[in-house]
Amino acid sequence: MSLSRRHVLAGSLSLLALAGCDRLSPGSKALTFNSTDITGAEFARRLELPDVDGQPRTLADWKGKVTVVFFGYTQCPDVCPTTMADLAAIRKSLGADGDKLQSVFVTIDPERDTPEILKAYVANFGPGFTALRGTADQTAAAAKEFKVFYAKVPGRNGSYTMDHSAASFVFDPAGRVRLYVPYGGDSKKFAADLQQLVKAG
Repeated sequence: MSLSRRHVLAGSLSLLALAGCDRLSPGSKALTFNSTDITGAEFARRLELPDVDGQPRTLADWKGKVTVVFFGYTQCPDVCPTTMADLAAIRKSLGADGDKLQSVFVTIDPERDTPEILKAYVANFGPGFTALRGTADQTAAAAKEFKVFYAKVPGRNGSYTMDHSAASFVFDPAGRVRLYVPYGGDSKKFAADLQQLVKAG
């Protein structure tokens, strides 16, 4: 997959400007993370898309759990499966606390990612994964809310790949966005961040 370095870099720089901002509600515990802390960000606050069974889902559905949201597509050759595999490994490493971690895969390619394909895809990574699939307009709206870039890259004979931002967004058990995690980082540090949030409740 060809990533748009310009869009990824621009997004990372704008998010890094928010690092260290602690704008939790009164009584919330301040934590120190390895990943970029975007607590209090005025984006990535809403996610409203159907799941693979056509049921409307929102971030509120996973309150009480640490939720990781990732935008990708099933035909992605590297970034998406690697991210999903890392999340599966982290969930396993948490032991009994693994049930408190929820991963949400949002397809940016609803044209090819049918409900059946998405069900089979997330099932490959074990429990704790949910796939969301909206219409083209719903997908665009969700990506805009999360400041996620994606676009078709035409190939031969009508085929195409998808160019997209490669990062995960982490929400605490109260449903507040807390972390921006770029692709390619240290998975052990990512795991430590998620464990902090799980333990903090």
